[in-house]
Amino acid sequence: MAPWEQELATLAEHRGRALVGYAYVLCGDQRYAEDLVQDALVKVFSRLRRREGTSGVHPLDGGGTTEAYVRRAILTLYLDEYRRRRRWSGVKHLVAADERTRGPESGVTARADVAAALARLAPRERACVVLRYFEDLTVPQIAEALGLAQGTVKRYLADATATLRGVLQVPHQTTTDGRAAR
Repeated sequence: MAPWEQELATLAEHRGRALVGYAYVLCGDQRYAEDLVQDALVKVFSRLRRREGTSGVHPLDGGGTTEAYVRRAILTLYLDEYRRRRRWSGVKHLVAADERTRGPESGVTARADVAAALARLAPRERACVVLRYFEDLTVPQIAEALGLAQGTVKRYLADATATLRGVLQVPHQTTTDGRAAR
């Protein structure tokens, strides 16, 4: 076992709880404190591992102990993260974020919302909407299939569209000349 490995094992075994306690005092979160200690140990001991073969001098020699280096690394890592969060909170309002952006689950919820909205329609309105928008039939084809006049089909579609727009909270679209879009 390399000397740095022995030192790491000893430090983790004998002083690990004290290091986590120190990190906890800094951040106030047990899991984050454990992460800070782990990151600090990696930072300090990876340096030891890299320098192990270059000279016979211990890289941490010079009056300090390994624990002191690890404590300093914990503090540095915590302060770096604090500064990063503070800097981000100052500029995050500048990042354009669309609050209405749909997430990956939106397809499932959209289908459920449409199904619930369709259930609120009268049977003939629902039949007209399904044939028009899901089966892509024209108004004359819908009228023929349901045995209704074309004007009646248009009225059912208009009423159903208004109801669905209200239930699904879809904004009313207009064309460039101010007329309602169809």
